[in-house]
Amino acid sequence: MLKLFGGNREPEESPAEAEAPKAGLFERMKQAVSRTRESLATRIEGIAALTREVNEQDFEDLEAVLLTSDLGVQTTSTVLEALRDRARRKAIEGGEELRALLKEQLQAILLAPQRAIPRPDAPPKVTFLVGVNGTGKTTSSGKLAAWSRAQGRSVLLCAADTFRAAAIEQLEVWAGRSGVEMIKTRHGGDPAAVLFDAISAAKARAIDELYVDTAGRLHTKTGLMDELDKMRRTAARLIPGAPHEVLLVMDATTGQNGLQQARLFTESAGVTGIVLTKLDGTAKGGIAVAIARELNLPVRFVGVGEQMADLLEFSPEAFVDSLLE
Repeated sequence: MLKLFGGNREPEESPAEAEAPKAGLFERMKQAVSRTRESLATRIEGIAALTREVNEQDFEDLEAVLLTSDLGVQTTSTVLEALRDRARRKAIEGGEELRALLKEQLQAILLAPQRAIPRPDAPPKVTFLVGVNGTGKTTSSGKLAAWSRAQGRSVLLCAADTFRAAAIEQLEVWAGRSGVEMIKTRHGGDPAAVLFDAISAAKARAIDELYVDTAGRLHTKTGLMDELDKMRRTAARLIPGAPHEVLLVMDATTGQNGLQQARLFTESAGVTGIVLTKLDGTAKGGIAVAIARELNLPVRFVGVGEQMADLLEFSPEAFVDSLLE
């Protein structure tokens, strides 16, 4: 049975949110990656003095720094190969030039999988949020709703994680905070059925964006993955091309372990982009570069805190500048 909660009213802000300065993207990103920058930029400064030529020992030191920042072996090898090739053709004169060339390499990797975001011919645009429990799917769903509303679009949330009563209750709280309506069913209900109701409601009301919070699952859980396929078929039957985005929510603090899980998940769930949460809580922010290089997926959003506005649309340029300045 369809149940509609909330309304497209003005989002509520906590006192802390209301008083928080509306910093620019670069400054907010810089704050979020401060732990990674401390271990990366500071150590790069010590690799090569500004007045001497970068040599092989410097490249070996840089390799250790990049691995520590969780770029991973494959991505680090790709970056170093390009830098060594540049050095063979023309000497790299000191740390500042090395930093500039490293920026170019990291930005190129992050930009490579970026692609135009699909928009349906008629609303709504349907976005699934998938991933394992504990990564922040439900919280990210609520924050995305608030982000879309800030862009001037109407939003509906769908509570399709029917296995956990807590997930439905949590999403209801975020719907209230974001000022959007939410469609849910009883605990243990059919996720495809509540999705059907949500899409039907979104179409009837010409809602711009429908965000679907799905159950936490592992790629190895065949029953749950089959259920996700059923939801995809339901969406496509009601709206050609839906779901238009499937965002995998990853916890940045899990680093390379999370990357391996994401690789397997991507193969089975049709993931189109990444929401990287808890970026502010790790010194291994280089995982964003590894995602782009090894999964060929764009990082679409990054979580940088607990507040409603602490979900930023990802900018490769701002991210790399924040890491290396």
